[in-house]
Parts: sequence; structure tokens; C-alpha cells
Amino acid sequence: MEKLQELVEEDLDFDFSLFKIHSHLCSKNGCDLIKEDIEKENINAVVIGACSPRVNHDTFDFGGSIIVERANIREHIAWTQPQGEEDTILFVSDTLRMSIAKISDINPMTPYKPEGKDFSKSILVVGGGLSGMAAATETSKAGYKTILVEKEDKLGGFLKDMKSVITSPYQEISESPLEDMVNEVSSNEKITVYTGATVSKIEGGPGLFDVEIDMKDKKETVSAGAIIQATGWVPYDADKLGHLGYGRFKNVVTNADMERMAKNNVIKRPSDGEKVKTVLFVQCAGSRDEEHLPYCSSVCCLVSLKQAEYIKQKNPEAVNYILYKDIRTLGQAEDFYRKSQSEGNIFIRGSVLEVGESDDKLFVSAKDELLGEDITIEDIDLIVLAAGMVSASKPKIIPKIKAPENTKDADENGMVGVSPDSGLFAAPALNLAYRQGPELPTLHDGFPDSHFICFPYETRRTGIYAAGCVRRPMESAKAKDDACGAAMKSIQAVEAVSLGKALHPRSGDMSYPEINLQRCTQCKRCTEECPFGALNEDDKANPLTNPTRCRRCSVCMGACPERVVSFKNYSVPMIGNMIKAIHVPEEDEEKPRVIVFVCENDAYPALDMAGIKRAQWSPFVRFIPVRCLGSLNLVWIADALSRGIDGIIMMGCRHGDDYQCHFIKGSELADTRLSKVSETLERLALESDRVKFVETGITDYHKIPDIISEFMETMEEVGPNPFKGF
Repeated sequence: MEKLQELVEEDLDFDFSLFKIHSHLCSKNGCDLIKEDIEKENINAVVIGACSPRVNHDTFDFGGSIIVERANIREHIAWTQPQGEEDTILFVSDTLRMSIAKISDINPMTPYKPEGKDFSKSILVVGGGLSGMAAATETSKAGYKTILVEKEDKLGGFLKDMKSVITSPYQEISESPLEDMVNEVSSNEKITVYTGATVSKIEGGPGLFDVEIDMKDKKETVSAGAIIQATGWVPYDADKLGHLGYGRFKNVVTNADMERMAKNNVIKRPSDGEKVKTVLFVQCAGSRDEEHLPYCSSVCCLVSLKQAEYIKQKNPEAVNYILYKDIRTLGQAEDFYRKSQSEGNIFIRGSVLEVGESDDKLFVSAKDELLGEDITIEDIDLIVLAAGMVSASKPKIIPKIKAPENTKDADENGMVGVSPDSGLFAAPALNLAYRQGPELPTLHDGFPDSHFICFPYETRRTGIYAAGCVRRPMESAKAKDDACGAAMKSIQAVEAVSLGKALHPRSGDMSYPEINLQRCTQCKRCTEECPFGALNEDDKANPLTNPTRCRRCSVCMGACPERVVSFKNYSVPMIGNMIKAIHVPEEDEEKPRVIVFVCENDAYPALDMAGIKRAQWSPFVRFIPVRCLGSLNLVWIADALSRGIDGIIMMGCRHGDDYQCHFIKGSELADTRLSKVSETLERLALESDRVKFVETGITDYHKIPDIISEFMETMEEVGPNPFKGF
């Protein structure tokens, strides 16, 4: 310990008030020592060289006026390097130097407060179906005023067409909860209900939303702190399922048609009104099909089992066939599947080959996967197609399907969309006054997206949460639970924003982007690349910040070629000074230096986990945590290489269609920008192998030693940076 103190104090040339070593800083004695020094020496900034900043956060919180910077000595060095070695001490020294350089530039945080306007804590719920009513009820129970907007004249959504629901413990069906839910919402003093109304415009951001509600005869503007979109779903357009008999035979209906028939107590053959004795349920009707819906709607199997129960209740002697690809009854719903099997329903694993009609009865030829042969089911009174669920978030996202030949409306790829006249056309629900578009961005399957593993309910629009079937297909019990989750997230949002704090994933961060407009060239890169729509533009293309929309990813900072975007605790000069604080050995010392820019969300935890496992890596790397690789400004690479740094690794989240980047596209942007680095390298007459981008998921911790080792071998091959010593 004494050797460490002696060598580190000798190497550090920064001006600081105190340098102390303690064997257990996170203990009560260690914390008391720090607090005592803060009070006696009037210290306002503390660098703690100890464990990872991902742990003991509250332990090392000394109040909002004290700036704390954590240097990760334990996981990144003490547990990965041989003790007492000179290179290990230099590793510690550089790590502390970088932290001191960073904290020297950090300014105290001041929470954002709007001028001339108070933060609102009211919750806007758009959509008055099951999820919307459940969300409104939950927020009101927590004491928050709620505004519920429903486009129909009555609340209920698709619940109005449902005869019954399956509730926990998923063994029986029960009456629809519609009436009770409507009464609960209507009688709640904290819920203001607008029916026959739509949201025509939403301006502002979390805590500051101005919502224009358009009713038949007037408009009204209300304030909201957070928004829950619960606009539900629409059935997949069954007109596209002619190959399954829909539209060709009157006695072929959809599961939605069947539910309405049951609701009205008239389960009969549509062709002649006769009673139904034999029913065939066709699962995955257009679902899990690249020419229709590529995904599974997850609830269709359970709905068919419920509707088979309707048939049995009417006529216990009736015969139900269920033709399926896979029966998917998630969670406890498996119990209802077993119950359905015990009641004599006939399950056939296979796919439809042909649907036809003979003597007013339907027949289906199918491939039986278990028997391995073709079969024919005859004398069918009714065929029910289990059509999938499509998110009703906006017209654009209703899936396009493969067009039949000679369809004049097909686009250049042979795809057609849903017609506004089909009855399935979903009107815009939010009408956001955002530069990046009026509705929530969606994934390729048309559902408002989020980082679906770590942050369900989150969307790309801060403070706006999707709930129920607009977010993903789900049955009624799950939709209610989902609404409760979205309600809690909206409450977190209004409370955090009112304190000037960021939301996920940088919860609690009180910094926000500050732009020096005098140097702005109006290139629009920051506004175009922001993943969360936090930036608008004025009529001269100057970026306009909306701090409460910002997730503090700093992608705008990485995008700006003029470096005019900064945060009080994160800026281009700040990281630049960290790079300058790294000691670069002379060429003859044969000690290369490699900087690893580490994304704080996936790569940094993976690095910590590797350290916990006592993985070993080169003592010549230096880790610089970044909020997101998308925040990485290319000037850092140029500065590092021009100082003699031998190589750079950019370690960040995976990206793609099923992305895991916590900031949506930050990692992807970094990968794209890397292609431009070659220009810098050519200008400096350096090899392109000196810079490498690596996708690192949180579970890839075991790969990190090999990643570093292989890169160090590459550095040995390309040789020292010729800029050393300049």
C-alpha cells in the first residue's frame, strides 16, 4: 500500500488538496474519513479510486453539491493485473490521472426548470379500451390526475365485443369486466374522460406536454406530464386470407367475428342460420408467415380454446377440431389448454392444403405433421380463422403483405398495404409536434419499440409509454398487468422530471444538452441522429433543445462536427483531457498504449464481470467509459492517435433489427462513423487496423480478454505509432 501511494503520488502532477489511501473506503470508517475531509478542507470534488462506479453508488453520495468521480481500480486493475508490477502501478496512475482530468472540467449540476411554466404531473391516457381504462384507474389510485381520451362514443374498445375473458388461474372463463371497469373510470373524480374525441396535437415534452383534444364541436388544450398510449389493436385483414376460404365461403369467419357472434348469443352458420355442430379452428391464419404477419400474436391459441368452450357450452355433443402449427398458451394458460384437451376437443398438428365446400358443408385438406400424411376433415359447419393482432399505433405500421399477381395497387416490391376503406385503417393517435415524426417509431413488426429486455414500456419518445396490445399482442389479463406497468412508469416520469432528473437508462442524471448556437453551422446532424426526438429546429435550422425529452445519451454531441454540444458533466474537451492525461511511453520502451472506449450500458458491465472472474488482460490498455458509443466524437480518435496512442478499441452494444443498444441506434451510428475514421488515418499516414469496433453484449464478458489480446497482437504487428514523442 505504501509503495502504491509513493509511486502514484510521484507520478500524479495535478493540483489537488488531499491524497489519501484507505483499505476499505466503502466501510463506515472509510466514508467518515471522506466526509470529515470534505467538511474540514471545504472540498467540493472527490475522486474515489476503488470499486466500479456500478456498485456502492449510494455509499459514495455525499450530497448534490459534492462532485464525485469514480476510478475503477478494483475490477479493471487489482483483479486483472499482477500485484506490485511497475506496469500495474502505471495502469493505476493513468486511471487516476484520467479521473482527475475529468473531474477538473465537471461543473455542478443545476436541475432544469422551464421559464414561466410549472411542471405538470397529470397523466394523459390515449385509448379507452381495457388497457386504457386499467392504466387510468391505476394512476388515479396513486393520486394522480388522469385525462382519458377515447375516439369512440363509449369506453370499452374491443372489450365491448368480447363475451368473456379467461382470468387467473386460467381454468375457467368469466364474464367480460367491461361494465365494472367503465363504472369505475366514470365515477372516479381524478379521471377526466373525453369520449368521441381525438388528440389533434401534442407539443412540449415530459412534464410540459400541451395536449390539444379535438371533440366534435370544440377543441380543448390540457397539460400533461406523461402519456400512455393504449390505442389497442386491429385484426389482421382477413380479406388477404382467401387461400383459407375467407371471402369465398360464407361459413368461414375470423376469431373476431366469432367473438361477436358469441357476444350476441348467435353462434350459427352465417349462410343459413343453422346450428353449429362441427367447427374447425385454423391457427396462425396469416401469422408466422413472411407474406402476411411474420410474428406470432401469442394470444390466438388461447382465444380459439375459449371459443371452443363456447361451442361445447351450447352443445356438449359438438365436435371441435383445432388445426395448429404449435399451441402457444403462455404461463398459467397451459392449464386451460389441458382443460380443453380433457373436454374432447380434437387437436391436429398440421397446415391447411385446401379449403372447399360440398353440399353446403365445408371440407379441409391438411398435412398432418404427426401422422406424416395428408388428411381430409369433412362435414364442417363453421371454420374459424385465428387471425393475428396488428398494433393500431398508426396507419404506416399496418403490415404490408405480398400482393396477388396483377394487383394494380402493389408497390415496386410487390407489396400492398391496408386500404383506408377496409375498416382496419388506424388513424394517427398522438400527432406529436416533433421534428422526427408525429407518432411513436416502431420496430419492423409495427409495434412501438423499446429496449425490450431492460426497459419494457419505454419507447423512443421520452415520457410516452405504450401499454397493452398496441405494444405487443397479449390477452386481457396480461393487458391489464401491462397497463399497470405503464402507469407506474408514467408516474416515475413525472416525478423524476419535476426534479430535473433524466429517465432511463441514465436515471437521475441532471445534466442536459447545452448548445453554443454562435458556432452552429445548421448541419442538422444532431437533430437527425437524436434517437429520442429531443431536438426540434427553428425556421433557420438551428437546433432547439427540449431538455425533458433528452435521455442524456449524448449522441448529439458525437454527431456535431463543430463540437458545440456539451453537458456539464460530459463534453468533448472533458474526454479530450482524459486522453491527454494518459502517459504515452517512448517508442524504445516497447510499451504500447491502447485506449478502449467502453459503452456504459453493456460493455462496461461486461468488463466488470470479466474482472470479477479474475480475467487477465494487457496492462497497456486504458479504459474510458462513455455514455454511448454514439456520443463518441471522431476528434477523440484523431487527438489520441496524434498524441502517439497506438490503437483504439470502441466497445459497445450490439445493434440490428433486434437491437440491444440502450440508446436505440448509438452503437450503429458509431459503427457507421468508423468508416469515416479511415480518412483521418490516411491523413495521419496510419494503418486502419489501429482502430477497431467491437460489439459486446453484457453476457460476452468471457470474450473480453481474447478481444484485448488479439488487438494487442495486431498492434505488435503494425508497430508503434510514429507520432510518439511529438
